[in-house]
Amino acid sequence: MILHHIALNVPVSDGLFTYRHPTALPAGCRVAVPFRGKTVAGVVWASGVESGMAIEKILPVQTAFTDEAPLPESWRELLDFTARYYHYPTGQAVFAALPAGLKEPKPVGMPQPPLFYALNETGRAQIPPPERFRKQHALWQALFSDGFEMAALKRINNQAPKLVQEWATQGWIHTSHAAAPKLNPSEHTLNAAQQAASQAVQAAAGTFQPFLLYGITGSGKTEVYFDVMAEVLAAGKQVLFLLPEINLTPQLLKRVQARFADVPAAVLHSQTAAGQRTQDYLRAMLGQAKLVIGTRLAVFTPLPDIGLIVVDEEHDGSFKQDNELRYQARDLAVWRAKQSGCPIVLGSATPSLESWHKAQNGAYRLLELAERARTAAKLPQVEVLNVGRLKLDNGFSPQALKLLQQNHSQGGMSLVYLNRRGFAPALFCGDCGHTFGCPRCSAKMVLHQRARQLRCHHCDYRQSVPYKCPDCGNQDLTAVGQGTQRGEETLRALMPQAAVARVDRDSTAHKNDWADLYRRIAGNEIDVLVGTQMLAKGHDFARLNLVVVLNADGSLYSADFRAPERLFAELMQVSGRAGRAQTAGSVLIQTQLPEHPVFAAVKVQNYRIFAETELAERKLLNMPPFAFQTAIRADAAKVADAMDFLNGIKAVTGPLISENVSVFGPAPMFMVRLAERERAQVFLESPDRRSLHRAVSLWVQVLQQYRDGKIRWSVDVDPAEM
Repeated sequence: MILHHIALNVPVSDGLFTYRHPTALPAGCRVAVPFRGKTVAGVVWASGVESGMAIEKILPVQTAFTDEAPLPESWRELLDFTARYYHYPTGQAVFAALPAGLKEPKPVGMPQPPLFYALNETGRAQIPPPERFRKQHALWQALFSDGFEMAALKRINNQAPKLVQEWATQGWIHTSHAAAPKLNPSEHTLNAAQQAASQAVQAAAGTFQPFLLYGITGSGKTEVYFDVMAEVLAAGKQVLFLLPEINLTPQLLKRVQARFADVPAAVLHSQTAAGQRTQDYLRAMLGQAKLVIGTRLAVFTPLPDIGLIVVDEEHDGSFKQDNELRYQARDLAVWRAKQSGCPIVLGSATPSLESWHKAQNGAYRLLELAERARTAAKLPQVEVLNVGRLKLDNGFSPQALKLLQQNHSQGGMSLVYLNRRGFAPALFCGDCGHTFGCPRCSAKMVLHQRARQLRCHHCDYRQSVPYKCPDCGNQDLTAVGQGTQRGEETLRALMPQAAVARVDRDSTAHKNDWADLYRRIAGNEIDVLVGTQMLAKGHDFARLNLVVVLNADGSLYSADFRAPERLFAELMQVSGRAGRAQTAGSVLIQTQLPEHPVFAAVKVQNYRIFAETELAERKLLNMPPFAFQTAIRADAAKVADAMDFLNGIKAVTGPLISENVSVFGPAPMFMVRLAERERAQVFLESPDRRSLHRAVSLWVQVLQQYRDGKIRWSVDVDPAEM
């Protein structure tokens, strides 16, 4: 009997358990094993291990799925590193990285390699179909190439299966499982800056080199990505393209399909059907998919021949997972590029201060696109309006409404940006001052007027809108503040001739909502968009030439030191949606804090000014990126219990921690109550990353000794939010 370490989806220190099997199983092989009375899936992590237990007491592997290709060594190294760095059980990290089909204790069908069709020597000697049979002739000409998949041939002639079968019967067709990728030429001619950026990345092919592609909004970063990708794909290598949001995929995929129509691709995100996602994952692992496009979880896709990684909108908070395995996909992508010995391009108009700092100190190579790709397109004119003493109409200043009406009458398209969905942030009783809070969280319920509901946007608790105040019985309840629904209603009333569309999480909940929105915009069926941060990044709407930002100050009242950075990126990104084509763009930002440095930097559209100021302040305060942080959090029925728990761990670990590691807290979290649990946290900080991780390891060792089910704890390395 051979003993094996098997990774299981179990919350113990490493998630590795010992099982026996008559023969040695290869590392990376999936298995089915018994665990606590049921059969679960596992992954072989090591073979030929030793154990102090009697072998008859060690449970056997029930089934080994040896007909499947094992998960590769490079993938296992990635998960080992991820588990170590984020102080998370290896077994749980492994299963967080797998698609649903590979988490089940049953076999999966391996995808078959694609079949490519081409004319053989005999076929090439035949007389082609007459040119008057246009589609048949075009199909014949296509078969003179190195080979096409049937799906590509059907796009040329929908009768391709029948015709190819007829020609194969004649002995004229050659089939193979490999073909050179076919790349359509770009519709865009790169300007000098784009060419220089592309050539710099291409020159680094085959070596690890991180690039920060800093380009103003509309500067054509995507075309630089595509130019480099074309070279990598032409060389037969794989490309991993990460983007932050699912809602960016339809528009990007349309551009990808135009440029890389015949490149085998896989699209991986949470709205992909589970079966399809599993098959695409395996196609990538087997090298059948050459281009992999996905959101943060796609960073774990096994790729045997990776030649390039691209992280678009690298600053975006969506790359950070905020529960369970709290990983940062952008940082793991850089680690993967180093592991694979390939270049990585991090692109943004508003880079994260961590990436900008690395570019300034030489860890990353900075590439810059300082002009918009379309020569006629200029950066928008930004006006910051002090609304402190103005009378607003449901959040709109008279100036904002006038601009929106004028732009509509002149045929332009407008975007009203308000990062708050729902009708209003709160429902208020004017008689006694009662506000309706979530019974499960330390948050106000948001009024969703059309659904006649109050909803918590943190735990999704919902209740019908009350008809009276529970404290005083007053039936005249007031909606306080503005949300996207109220903005939409206001504009429909004031601009009845304009086609107004709301874009937020509620209006884009279904699979095809984004594709339908793009279709309507392309058909000039929408005059005004009212939306949240979903509309702030990555979109390119040629007719959009006016952006109005309502309630821009909200996040500045946060105690999180990253709030100014997030607001600046948000405002720069949404401002950049305006004037991307021939028509000049303009932006109006309403604020009650017009003198804040964030607005001054946005007004001159200058990221460097903001970054230099913000980094100087961070350095003075010894905050990231000049120091490193880990948050250790606990939640319980009462916050006092969570605080006592963390204080107890702090007392045990305190004497063992290095002097250059500071421990702050415990303290209640800013939003103490979430989903009926109350939360506290401790921050560990150090200018030395190794010292910090040693301290975190000490904390985790002690935490794992506590088995009190009433208290839950988690570790968040490099936390994105306080």
